[in-house]
Amino acid sequence: MSGAVPSPAEIAEALLAAARSAGAEAADAVVIEERSSGIDVRAGKLEEAGRSESMQLGLRVFMGQRSAIASASDSRPDGFSGLAERAVAMASEAPEDPYAGLAGPDELSAARDAAGLDLDDPTEEPEPAALEDWARAMEGAATAASGIAQAEASASWGRSTLHLAASNGFSGGWSSTMSSLSCTAIGGEGLGMERDYDYDVRTHLGDLRGAEEIGARAAERALARLGPRKPPTGKATVLYDERVAGSLIGHLLQAINGAAIARGASWARGLMGEAVLPEGLDLLEEPHRPRVPGSRRFDAEGLPTADRALVEKGLLQSWLLDLSNARKLGLSSSANASRSARSGPSPSAHNLRLTPGSATREELLADMGTGLWVTSLIGATINPNTGDYSRGASGFWVENGEIAYPVSECTIAGSLPDMLRRIIPANDGREHTGRVIPSLMIERMSIAGA
Repeated sequence: MSGAVPSPAEIAEALLAAARSAGAEAADAVVIEERSSGIDVRAGKLEEAGRSESMQLGLRVFMGQRSAIASASDSRPDGFSGLAERAVAMASEAPEDPYAGLAGPDELSAARDAAGLDLDDPTEEPEPAALEDWARAMEGAATAASGIAQAEASASWGRSTLHLAASNGFSGGWSSTMSSLSCTAIGGEGLGMERDYDYDVRTHLGDLRGAEEIGARAAERALARLGPRKPPTGKATVLYDERVAGSLIGHLLQAINGAAIARGASWARGLMGEAVLPEGLDLLEEPHRPRVPGSRRFDAEGLPTADRALVEKGLLQSWLLDLSNARKLGLSSSANASRSARSGPSPSAHNLRLTPGSATREELLADMGTGLWVTSLIGATINPNTGDYSRGASGFWVENGEIAYPVSECTIAGSLPDMLRRIIPANDGREHTGRVIPSLMIERMSIAGA
């Protein structure tokens, strides 16, 4: 290991060497180095200023079909032997798992970095004073709006470097940056107070929307929520705003996750090749989109990622699979493994894109006639086996295609499999996000209100 401060790549290779010395038959190591800073402003005062630096080390070892993971936050080399010995001792006592094991050398990605994805902003880390200026600008823009009682704003920046190395010959990693601005505004007085927010998150600092714009938008949204009522109980059309529409697709992803399928605990387990979305809609996985946080050339087991359709023309095409769950199902991994330093691989989706519609959100609101425009969701009761769906919601009641009044304390319910097959997408998905999911309209939803 060279240099006074070892790199994540050097640490990962040293962990593998320690695992071999401790008697491991195979091993992989993940090292994550993070650096971040943030500023919170509230009621015109600096609420919190923080900076953190951390190193997370995870070592997974195999003894035949037995495996175990040990993790640490100390990157000093003199502790690696103890970490490896602890992992080997745990693996020796672990139950056998016939599906455990690393990828074969012929399965590994040829890419070993994030070349072409532009995830690491070369801009210098912003000074704390700059972060505070942006936070104060958001807070000031929000409180400048008449009727806003208070606002809180946050500005943050971070850089993360990840490296994965394994005894099968894989060694690769990448660095990425993340900048964010967020503001929550509170309008009204006493028990009549309402809050709402706006935010922006980007890999590159220069791509962030303006602080004043974010603060003003948060205030506008909070003021629009004042004086809410409960909607009438019954069947009506529901329009999920783009800010919350991704949750519907998230529920589909949970249902097609290979871990749930292998356990038999998913309402989608018998739907491969069947309709899960309306005919003509695709749900695409796009792991190579530049400047998007979820982009990667390889997954957490070193397998190559690629663009593919999870759903094509409404028909389910693939589960989300890592190696272990793929083996349980007699399939090949879809290169969807993700992991932290403290846990082993598990399936997770990369960047997604749902086929957009031709109408704007405003046009869908006009077309819906009477119904509920949902802008916030609270809690969830979802049966993973049947897909029965119930969530608390707030937003706006729409009559004759126009907003009539704000709504709170209502429940929307239905059957997820049926709901997803009836979605009508708008065209307002945000291109810079990891999940480009537009506003989604669903007719004949059950609403419990007044």
